[in-house]
Amino acid sequence: MSDARALVDAHHHVWDLDVRPQSWLDEVGHEPLRRSFGPRALLSAATRPINGRRLTSTVVVQCIASVPETRDLLVLAGGDPLIGAVVGWADLTSPAVGDVLDDLRSGPGGRYLRAVRHLVQGEPDPHWLQQPQVERGLRAVGERGLGYDVLVRSHQLPQAVRLAQRLPELPLVLDHAGKPPLARQDLTDWSRLVRLLARHPQVRCKVSGLITEADHDKWTVDDIRPVWDVLLSAFGPERLMFGSDWPVANLAGGWNGWAATVEELLDGCSGTEVHAVLAGTATAFYRLTSEPTEETTSCS
Repeated sequence: MSDARALVDAHHHVWDLDVRPQSWLDEVGHEPLRRSFGPRALLSAATRPINGRRLTSTVVVQCIASVPETRDLLVLAGGDPLIGAVVGWADLTSPAVGDVLDDLRSGPGGRYLRAVRHLVQGEPDPHWLQQPQVERGLRAVGERGLGYDVLVRSHQLPQAVRLAQRLPELPLVLDHAGKPPLARQDLTDWSRLVRLLARHPQVRCKVSGLITEADHDKWTVDDIRPVWDVLLSAFGPERLMFGSDWPVANLAGGWNGWAATVEELLDGCSGTEVHAVLAGTATAFYRLTSEPTEETTSCS
């Protein structure tokens, strides 16, 4: 995946409503998403290149707290060359979580399981990630060579910072940049906490899900740029990865609208830096190939 033409979408969802309902789609405003989206549908949507690169690989991410959903995603990955990795779900509070992960990895498509995720954004406990049973579960994740996708809202970022402090050996990636409150246009607390999180070298960050945190109808590149500037200075391009959050992105401009925005944000970055954001970081974190990726620390 070190090919200069590679483009990795590090955050992509699929669901089949005939097989498994998605209750979160019942929320007001989600009407455009209330249909099934298969893995091949993304290729029809992702028609715009980014810096001359067209989509070559994706990371499919779980939607609901369901081991059967994860099994289905792994089977999909085993039969679709577009899918390079799966971020699945297992109950981190369960004493049997290690056995569940082992069972998933030994089943059909199990070699594509590269990380797990829990929807912490929906947990009311402000210390959910620090619960002893959760930390035990996360240690089981790390012991199996898997990473952890951190899905929190901006006010929950202190949990992510504490997690990085307490489990420095666990590879972490912050989904959707910690959901900065773009619609409120107040990034002060988010910026401070993201910079604290970025001090921990095991943490990566997805440049994804930002347009759905902004005003869905009126956002512009200038609205997104302050977030990009913080991420770039805090993490450096070698720890950032592009993700579409498709099809959720359809609520605010779709894959192509986000792709055009990312290309504009990358203006001024070197070829090596562009490669890191568009392919290299995701390739390394999710082990999409065994090839090493170049790293860089500057971006003008």
